[in-house]
This record gives sequence, C-alpha cells and structure tokens, in this order.
Amino acid sequence: MRSSLCWLIPFLLMLASVAQGQPTRRPRPRPRPRLRPRPTPSFPQPHEPSEPTDLPPPLPPGPPSIFPDCPRECYCPHDFPSALYCDSRNLRKVPVIPSRIHYLYLQNNFITELPVESFKNASGLRWINLDNNRIRKVDQKVLEKLPSLAFLYMEKNQLQEVPSALPQNLEQLRLSQNQISRIPPGVFSKLENLVLLDLQHNKLSDVVLKSDTFQGLKNLMQLNLAHNTLKKMPPKVPTAIHQLYLDSNRIETIPNGYFKAFPNLAFIRLNYNKLSDRGLPKNSFNISNLLVLHLSHNRISNVPAISNKLEHLYLNNNIIEKINGTQICPNNLIAFHDFSSDLENVPHLRYLRLDGNHLKPPIPLDLMMCFRLLQSVII
Repeated sequence: MRSSLCWLIPFLLMLASVAQGQPTRRPRPRPRPRLRPRPTPSFPQPHEPSEPTDLPPPLPPGPPSIFPDCPRECYCPHDFPSALYCDSRNLRKVPVIPSRIHYLYLQNNFITELPVESFKNASGLRWINLDNNRIRKVDQKVLEKLPSLAFLYMEKNQLQEVPSALPQNLEQLRLSQNQISRIPPGVFSKLENLVLLDLQHNKLSDVVLKSDTFQGLKNLMQLNLAHNTLKKMPPKVPTAIHQLYLDSNRIETIPNGYFKAFPNLAFIRLNYNKLSDRGLPKNSFNISNLLVLHLSHNRISNVPAISNKLEHLYLNNNIIEKINGTQICPNNLIAFHDFSSDLENVPHLRYLRLDGNHLKPPIPLDLMMCFRLLQSVII
C-alpha cells in the first residue's frame, strides 16, 4: 500500500502543476437576438376640408332665444329686441335677418358675400356693421332692399369699388382698408343726407377722382381720403365740409385759393405728403374758420401764414431753419400792445409743434409776444 501511495502522490503533483500553468477561459457573451420592426398599422386618412384650413370652425349654436325668429348662430338680447349680434362667431354666411331687426352686427367673421335671400325681410335695417370680413362685392339688389339704412360700415374687407345703389337715407359710409380703385359714376349723386365718407387706406388715384365724383353730397361734413395715392388735391369737394383728411398721399401742390371755397372748414390733415414752399401759395391756410392744421412730415421750409382763429398748428419734421414771430403773426405786432382790451383779435394759437426741424432753443421772443395764448411750444 505504501508503494501505491508513493506512485499516486507524484501523479497528483503533476496534475496540479499542469492546472496552474493553463490560462483560465472566460465565457463568451451570447449574441442578443435582433428585434424585428413591428409593422405600422394602417389607418384611413381623413379627408381634407372643402374650405381653407386657416379658418377656425364656426362657434356652436347658443341657447334658444325668447324670440323664435332669432338665428341660432347669433344673439338676440331680450332688452334690445331690434338688435341682432352675429359678430365674432367665425360665420361664413349671413343668416336670414328677421324683419324686426334695425341694428345688425356682423363684424369679425369670414363672410364673403351678401345673399339677397338673407335680407329679403330686412327692409327696416338702419345700421349694419360688416367690418373685418372678406367681402369683395355687394350685390346691387341687396342694397335696394334697405331703404332705411343710415349707417353702413364695411371696413377691412376686399372691396375693389364703391358699392352701387347706395340707399338715399345713408348718413355714414365707412369703406376704409379695402382695395378700392374705382368709384362708379354718380354713385354719390343721391346721398344728400351723407355726413361722413371714409375712404382711407385704399388704392384711389387722381384718375379716379373726377370733377363730378362727389356731386350730390350737399351735407357732407367729413371726408377721409388719407393713405391713398393722390398727387393732387381732390377736385370739387363739397362746400359744406368741416373736416378733410389727406394724410399719407403724394400731394405736392395746393391750388391757389383752394380752401376759400369751404367756409366751414375747421380741420385739415396733410401730414406725410410732399408739400414744399413752392407748392404752397401765400395765404393758402389763412382761412377764417380753420382751427386745427396738420402739416408735419413734409418739405416745408417756412411757417405758412395763418389766421387769428387757428388753435393747433403741427409743423414738425419739416426743413424749417428759422422762425420769425413778427412775420408770421396774424396781427401787426408793433401796433398790438394792450392784451386785455382786444381779446377777440388776439391770435388763438394754443399749441405749436416745431420739433424735427433745424431749429434750436430758445423760443424767439417775438413769437411769444404775438401768440400770447400759447400753452405749449415744442421745438
């Protein structure tokens, strides 16, 4: 037995030495199975809407009204039964207007036309507000059904011409911020009651305004032709005019004695034009009833002559280099001494704006001696 142990021990030692010299093997990581992409389920595609996608959907109908003829898409106040409020409701069409309605509010919608069917019973309408819609043309038959209409507001639409067959009782017509480049002949000829005509922010040129364009407007008090492309003063403006707006055109000259034909003219705006001393005849603005005169942002180099009655004068942002109070004073400054004894003839100018010119302080003394009622002078 001892001999067998002697043989076994060397054999075990040999195995141990072989095990120490052999490197240890690390198990290799098994490759992960690749995930196959799942097939995307197919859903039916929705149909494109027939109307432009930039338009929001119409508002849902409101609660039932106490008036059975009230359109569900509008509001009929119980304490104002003659009014119909359909404004700011994303409407595409005008609902049928009940016969009891005198005041119709349709502003801030997406209306493109005025169907005759909608106004078939609305002969008593006196006020229509259609501002901020997409109307391009008004059917003559629609306006013929509205003999009592006195106020028509169609600002911010897409009109290309002044609507024809305007009701004779119309008192205010507001058509600003459209694309109007045409005025049909005689369109204003029967509007003797019209007191306000607003055509600002359109595409009116000198060719459009003819000598008979405003014929018939015997009682017109306010005419707004600002922000158009006029190079000349409009011809044959109604003599009853009180306020005339001509800002932001391209007017260079004013005909001699142009404003003498308007005995009631109290307010003139000619800002942002191309007026210069060459285009302003002497005493152009020396008219008795003028109270407010705007001539800012032009090319004027001298202060024009003014009357005693003028109260506000805007001459800012021109090219005036000097100002002589003695020359522009409506009265004889040398002979004018006693301030309290002749208040009627004291110049009424209270506000004078001259900033944006080539003037520097101080304010000339003779200017203050003449215009003693001045409350504010900006240089």
